[in-house]
Amino acid sequence: MTIHRFFVAPEAVGGERFALPASIERQVRSVLRLRDGDRIVLLTGDGSEMVCRLDGEQCVVAERRAVAGEPLHRLTVVQALLKGDALETVIQQGTELGVASYSLVVTERCVVRDISPRRLERLRAVAREAAEQSERGIIPSIDGPVPLSGALVPGSVLLLERHGAARLGQLEPPSAVIIGPEGGFSRAEAQAAEESGVVPAWLGPRILRSQTVAAAAATVILSRTGDFA
Repeated sequence: MTIHRFFVAPEAVGGERFALPASIERQVRSVLRLRDGDRIVLLTGDGSEMVCRLDGEQCVVAERRAVAGEPLHRLTVVQALLKGDALETVIQQGTELGVASYSLVVTERCVVRDISPRRLERLRAVAREAAEQSERGIIPSIDGPVPLSGALVPGSVLLLERHGAARLGQLEPPSAVIIGPEGGFSRAEAQAAEESGVVPAWLGPRILRSQTVAAAAATVILSRTGDFA
């Protein structure tokens, strides 16, 4: 039987017996129709989880344990804004694979130049749902958007199409990978990145859709660090 997983606020789960958190009450009782005696897993985003038994309007803690689904390598995806629903794909797939956080940036060739607070909250909801589904112990944070110049941290890797000193898989796994929009990075942006200590690299000879690059890069990096080995 599937045991459903839910991220909740830490202050909602004190002690060994507590009220079913209001944020998930409708989902648990009305949508999933779980009943007394059924078990759920509650997560507070600190890498641990609680297996709880439903008892009336309360949850009774049956077991506390560390989450096994978190990569040791903490990878940040710095993603240029994309049009349509492409960012949701980036967030969903990357979260399932093990990305720890996202930073959104605006570049010269971005079609979308800004993102509304409502849209940002939707992306965070996508991250939460993907983290629950993939049995993560944290919900990746999503920050931004900021200008690309504000995200050029030395040691990060800037992904370019069919250009770079090395393929991504040949480098030491970076803590952050920077991914451009549909039109890629301009020559000036690539030069500014290198001058800031960012390493240029490429994935391979095929041209990928922008929303595919993050998943491919995360898989390469986390494979190098043993997460998929």
